[in-house]
Amino acid sequence: MVSFQIEGKQIDVMRGEGSSLPLICLNTFAGDGQKIYEETKRMGCPEYHLAAVSSLQWDCDMVPWDAPPLSGQASPCVGGADAYLKLLTEEILPQTEKILNDAPSWRGIAGYSLGGLFAVYSLFRTGRFSRAASMSGSFWFPDIKEYIFSHPFKRVPDCLYFSLGRKEAKTRNPRLKTVQENTEEIAAFCRNLGIETEFRMQPGNHFVQAVERTAAGLKWMLEWKRRDFLSEPGMK
Repeated sequence: MVSFQIEGKQIDVMRGEGSSLPLICLNTFAGDGQKIYEETKRMGCPEYHLAAVSSLQWDCDMVPWDAPPLSGQASPCVGGADAYLKLLTEEILPQTEKILNDAPSWRGIAGYSLGGLFAVYSLFRTGRFSRAASMSGSFWFPDIKEYIFSHPFKRVPDCLYFSLGRKEAKTRNPRLKTVQENTEEIAAFCRNLGIETEFRMQPGNHFVQAVERTAAGLKWMLEWKRRDFLSEPGMK
């Protein structure tokens, strides 16, 4: 693993074995990138490079616009996603690819919670990524569904992956209650555009097996090209 910092962000780069490999950018918490990479290897994923970005200001870097706090003890969201995406595409990714010394066969973006929201939002602001995975994405976020329905992708993605815990919408918080309905509608919208879109419901609430859920999303993205050759039930 090679690590570097840009403007306070920590980037941990894990190199796969081979050349012209996919590169996945994962916005995550410190230390989770290595855990997720190891889990994908345990799951038998194809070789790929992973750039895990941490030391994020989650309520700013991952959200597209300002929003009130979810509760009385939470902080308000201050939209900084566009500024962070500029940093990611103009500085973090070029430095990562320089370290790898390998032109990726494709680039993907992934994240959990607000990171999952950002992964999908980024597709409407840049054409640098051709695949995305959103695990327990925060699609309760105000007006995000309406934004997705009314804006074109900068580059129509090859495929999209969504997952959500079965208990995530079972809450008294009126905004959080919308997360399953919104995620299902966004996935259906993308599918109707002709994008191969996977939506999976998984056991538990928002905080269950985040590493394993994230690794499963990365695995799905990495295996998408091989789907026609896979024979397991439900894989095609």
